[in-house]
Amino acid sequence: MTSAHKTVNLALQGGGAHGAFTWGVLDRLLEDERISFEGICATSAGAMNAVVMAYGLTTGGREGARRALAEYWRRVSELGVWGPLQPTLFDRLTKGRSLETSPAFVFFDMMTRLLSPYQINPLNYNPLRGVLEQTVDFERLRNESIVKLFLCATNVRTGKVKVFENHELTALAVLASSCLPLLFQAIEIDGEAFWDGGYMGNPAIFPVIYGCESTDVVIIHINPISREEIPRTASDILNRLNEISFNSSLMREMRAIAFANRLVGSGLLRGEEIKSMLIHAIEAESIMKELGAASKFNVDWEFLIHLRDVGRVCAENWLQANFSHVGVRSTIDIAARYL
Repeated sequence: MTSAHKTVNLALQGGGAHGAFTWGVLDRLLEDERISFEGICATSAGAMNAVVMAYGLTTGGREGARRALAEYWRRVSELGVWGPLQPTLFDRLTKGRSLETSPAFVFFDMMTRLLSPYQINPLNYNPLRGVLEQTVDFERLRNESIVKLFLCATNVRTGKVKVFENHELTALAVLASSCLPLLFQAIEIDGEAFWDGGYMGNPAIFPVIYGCESTDVVIIHINPISREEIPRTASDILNRLNEISFNSSLMREMRAIAFANRLVGSGLLRGEEIKSMLIHAIEAESIMKELGAASKFNVDWEFLIHLRDVGRVCAENWLQANFSHVGVRSTIDIAARYL
């Protein structure tokens, strides 16, 4: 291994169709052979990106991972073509990204607030299961993955985070990580019920701290942390509540990492089990802030490609500015950003 080669862990947030931004980031990072990946902690759409990328790496190397990600997102978009949640003609003409002007989305949103998924979707049909099973051979992934995977879900009964590791990976585990409770019935695995992992870890960082040797964690942010304007409409208020709740667990872990890093740096903590973590972030907050919550359900191919291209640009900018610092220091001020 040359001195220019760096090994990192990835932390992938959830965010529905906004996960196409993460696709673009991963696509660009996979092009750079100076970087390899030891572990990936992920939630929801991030979990889907994680298993698809890991499977592609395992079966076809870097190009295999890039093809698998493109194939997955193309299938997601093709699935959406037959669904009712489509951008309106006005949205397409104005390049609007949201579905809030779509009558189908307005009706769908209203129904999810009045009826539970046990009433709306009694058979618990989730079209993404078929897409996952078409894209990933989970038996092979469990047995042969060259990347350590840590997928986060929320245990409905206990309220604790559940981390699915390589030997536990199934399509159901990925769906558990992405199970929004207003849309789908809780996913039951081995007698336990699970909802979206974003409530308790979006994603949880501790698995790569304890389970990986690399001390570098690259967080790919989807959910904006801060907003300058106070939300006024009902949809904006709900969107901000979701952003805050889905970022809260990550922010708590970042505070703990910053505290531990200070203790290690001052010499107050020592030992083989104690290490300073180097934190990096790839994000597009200014763009993500402009996207409404409804756009997370927009799987129109043009929109997904737009987000992919934004992700590629952000990853390229990060590589140019920060690659030399990987393995040396954090490239964000953890205290200023998360405390």
